[in-house]
Amino acid sequence: MRDYKFTNYWFEEGARGVWDKLIPKVMPRTILEVGSFEGASACYLIDKLTGSHDLELFCVDTWDGGIEHQLADFDMASVEARFRHNVGEAAKHAEHKVRIDIRKGQSDIQLARLLSEGKAGYFDFVYIDGSHQAPDVLCDAVLGFKLLKKGGVMVFDDYTWSEHAPADTDILRCPKIAVDAFVNIHFKKLQLLKAPLFQLYVKKLAD
Repeated sequence: MRDYKFTNYWFEEGARGVWDKLIPKVMPRTILEVGSFEGASACYLIDKLTGSHDLELFCVDTWDGGIEHQLADFDMASVEARFRHNVGEAAKHAEHKVRIDIRKGQSDIQLARLLSEGKAGYFDFVYIDGSHQAPDVLCDAVLGFKLLKKGGVMVFDDYTWSEHAPADTDILRCPKIAVDAFVNIHFKKLQLLKAPLFQLYVKKLAD
């Protein structure tokens, strides 16, 4: 039994059902996650994949929280501590070797740094689940796509998320407008994968 310390079930409720079908088809060995929070998705991937092969998992997060976390007065220091505990627990029980590379900082800087380290086209699977602000999401998408290898899969979390009730929504404080802009601009280089619209999935066809 894993001694995980999760205080929310966003991943379980919003993604796991699709990932249970998708991940066995993709079987990624190199993964980039932008936005890790308590590590639910990271632990899922470690548990799911290391039974069959070694895994490299890069996790990027500020652990400062987004605007929605700051307004709700989240204790982000405790969130980060739970993340580190949880991924350590997952790695401890992994059947194959797992390398976890934690990049703490703003995603634009960390993703650009990965590109400068020669990681363009390196990742089989890129999960964008960081800031919900449209300019940030667009930046993460563009840089993440450069880091994704041809044939790899990119997932956008919270595609239909909104900060307030629909009548009050500021579209620049939601991911959807950024994801739509990215997909429209790159439509010749990607394929949309069928999945519930809470998340959006694309396969990279070309650089």
